[in-house]
Amino acid sequence: MTLLLGPPNAGKTTLLLALAGKLDRDLKLSGKVTYCGHELNEFVPQRTCAYISQLDLHYGGLTVRETLDFSGRCFGVGRRYEMLVELSRREKEAGIKPDPEIDAFMKATAVSGQETSMVTDYIMKILGLDICADILVGDGMRRGISGGEKKRVTTGEMLVGPAKALFMDEISTGLDSSTTFQIVNCMKQMVHIMDVTMIISLLQPAPETYDLFDDIILLSEGQIVYQGPRDNILEFFEFMGFKCPERKGVADFLQEVTSKKDQEQYWFKKNQLHRYVSVAEFSQAFYSFPIGQQLAADLSIPYYTTKTHPAALVTKKYGISNWELFRACFDREWLLMKRDIFVHIFKITQITIMSLIALTVFFRTRMPSGTLLDGGKFFGALFFSLMTVMFNGMTELAMTILGLPVFYKQRDAIFYPSWAFALPIWVLRIPVSLLESAILVGLTYYTIGFAPAASRFFRQLLAFFSIHQMGLSLFRFIAAVGRTQVVASTLGTFTLVLVVVLGGFIVAKKDIEPLMIWGYYISPLMYGQNAVVMNEFLDKRWSANNTDPRINAPTVGKVLLMSRGFFTDDYMFWVCIGALVAFSILFNVLFIAALTYLNPLGDSRAAVLEEDDEKKSLYGQMASEGLSLCVAP
Repeated sequence: MTLLLGPPNAGKTTLLLALAGKLDRDLKLSGKVTYCGHELNEFVPQRTCAYISQLDLHYGGLTVRETLDFSGRCFGVGRRYEMLVELSRREKEAGIKPDPEIDAFMKATAVSGQETSMVTDYIMKILGLDICADILVGDGMRRGISGGEKKRVTTGEMLVGPAKALFMDEISTGLDSSTTFQIVNCMKQMVHIMDVTMIISLLQPAPETYDLFDDIILLSEGQIVYQGPRDNILEFFEFMGFKCPERKGVADFLQEVTSKKDQEQYWFKKNQLHRYVSVAEFSQAFYSFPIGQQLAADLSIPYYTTKTHPAALVTKKYGISNWELFRACFDREWLLMKRDIFVHIFKITQITIMSLIALTVFFRTRMPSGTLLDGGKFFGALFFSLMTVMFNGMTELAMTILGLPVFYKQRDAIFYPSWAFALPIWVLRIPVSLLESAILVGLTYYTIGFAPAASRFFRQLLAFFSIHQMGLSLFRFIAAVGRTQVVASTLGTFTLVLVVVLGGFIVAKKDIEPLMIWGYYISPLMYGQNAVVMNEFLDKRWSANNTDPRINAPTVGKVLLMSRGFFTDDYMFWVCIGALVAFSILFNVLFIAALTYLNPLGDSRAAVLEEDDEKKSLYGQMASEGLSLCVAP
C-alpha cells in the first residue's frame, strides 16, 4: 500500500489518472504505462485497475448490500470459475478431498450472474460495512450512512470486481483524521489479505495514518522526488542535508522540505551554509541514493510478457453477457422505482389535478358540438390536454440528471454499456406512462364531451400515450445532452417552446413562412396535435354538410381541420401515431448515443500534456486544477 504525497498542484490526480488509463484520448503523450509488460491497449485497464475519485457517487435509494451486489453482479466472477475447475482437477489428481465448507464457499463465489454473492459479504466484513449492510446509502433527500461508510462503499464497489490495482484520489476529503485512519487501516488489511496493489493520495495525513503505509511516492512540482519504502524516506533527506524535527509530523515535513520558503528551517548541517535545493536536484539525487539505485536496477530488467499469468490482466470488456447486464440494470431500476414511489405518486396526483381543471373549464354542459362555431372550444380543450401531457414529462429531465453522475462513474469503470442503462428506464416507464395517460383521458373524455364512440375514446388514449412516451424520451435525451440541471432546463424550455409554436395550433400551417415550414414537419407535437383533432372532428357528429362555399370540404369537421391546416384523411391518424412512435425510438437512440459519447461537463480528465526537452520528462497541465506531472524515466 503506497501513499502518494505532495502539496496541492503537484500532479497527484493526473498521475493516478495516467496509471489507470483514464486520461483524455486527445492528449499528446510520451512514455508508456505497462502492467506485467503489457501496454494499456493490450488489455482492459478499467477492469484490471480501478480509479476511485474523492467523490462518493451512489444511488441513495439502494442499501449498502444492494450497491455492492449490483457492482459484483456486473463485474462477474472473473477467473474464479476457471480457477475452481483447475483446483478441482489438481485435487482429483492428488487424491485430495476438500473441506466441505471451503468447497461450498469456492463454488458459491464462482457462480456468475447472481443477484447476491458471498464475495459481497466477504468484502463488507473486511471493510466493516456489515453493521450497516441493510441501511440506505442516502442522499440529499433521504438519510443514510455516514461519510466514512460512504468512502468504504466507494472502495468496496471496485473491490468486488477483478481489479487488482486500486488508485484512490484524496479519499480523506470531508473526513476527520480518526475516520481517515479507520478507512486506511481497512485498506491496509485489504491489501495484505487479498494481495492487491493500492496507491492512496492524501493531502495532509495524520502521523498515525502515515505510519500505516508500506511505500511512499513524493511528488513536487510535477516530479517524483522519492519512490520507495516509507522507512527510508527520512534517511534520503538526511542524505540531502535535511532533518525532520522530533515533534514534526513526517508528512508535513515531506511537503515543506521541497518548498522554497520552508526548506531552510530543516537544514541541519550547521557547518555548511544552506543553499536552496530545487525539486529537480532532489529528483536527480534520488538515483544516487541506494533505494533509487535499486529501483533503477529493477526497472532495467525487462519483464517478459510470457511470464504473465492469464488471470493477471482482464481482456474481456464486460464481466457477464449482454442479457445478464440488461437484467441487472432492469432489476436495479425497478428497485429504484419502488423506492422512489413518492415521485410517481406525485406525478399521478399532478396529472389528476390538471385533468380536474380541464374538465371543469371545458365542462360538457357548455360544449355544444356540430357547428363551425363550436369547433374552437374543442380545439382549446384538446390543446390544453396535449400540453398537460407534455409538461408532465418534464419530470423525467430532473430524474435523469440526478442519476447521471453515478452513471458516468459506472460507465467509465465498465460496469455496463450505455444501452443496458437506458433500455430498462424506457421499458419501465411504459406502464407508468399508460396509467397517467389513462387518468387524463378517463377523467376528461366524457366529462368534456368528446366524440362518444368507444373506438374514439381508445384512439385518443393511444394518441396521448404516444405523445407522453415521445415527451419522456425527448426530455431524457435533453438531460443527457445538457448534463447539468441549469443547462438541461434551459435547453428543455427552449425545445418545448419551439415544438409548441411549430405544432400547428398556436400558428396555423398556412400562416407559417415557407422558410420555416420544415420546422412544422419535424415538430413531434404537430403529429400529436393532428392525431387528437382528427380523432375528434372526423367523427360522424361533425359530418353535417358544409354550407360555406369559400372552403372546398364536404363536412363541418373537415372544414375545421382545413382551417387550421390539419390533415383530413382518416388514415393519417395512424401515420401520426407511427410518427410519434418513431420519434420515441429516435430520441431513445439519441439518448443512448449521448450517454455513450459525452462526458460530464467540467470533466477533470481534460488536460494538456507537453514534453519538456530539457528535463526529458512528462508534464500534465490540468485544465481545471492547474496540475502538472512529471514521470521520471
